[in-house]
Amino acid sequence: MATLTREQLIKRVFADPKNYPYGFARSGDFSINESRALSQYGSLIAALVDGKLTPEMDEDFNYLAVAHGDKEPENIAERAWLKYQKRINRPKAASIYGRTRVTVDEDDDDEISDNSDLTLTISED
Repeated sequence: MATLTREQLIKRVFADPKNYPYGFARSGDFSINESRALSQYGSLIAALVDGKLTPEMDEDFNYLAVAHGDKEPENIAERAWLKYQKRINRPKAASIYGRTRVTVDEDDDDEISDNSDLTLTISED
């Protein structure tokens, strides 16, 4: 597979059909500007973070520093990328009813007698 250049990655629209099947703009998680920036720069940032593209410009180094948590985001694309990462890596909500059905084992009829471990000594004075 041929490696893509920075310009090709910027022109490629970034999409995540697994987590955002209807797109970033329709998810309700991102503002209009954030969804535009994520769609435009997401492929570039993802390639930089995954190591598929070596950083060439200061902007690339800034994207990497923000993605690794070494620097605060300065522009809308960096803020959108961090927000996207928080959304896809958040813990999944579990059901309040649990995941597995609780079963009662009928073979557990180990009843404890009242006197089994108790020794009582009464002394008369």
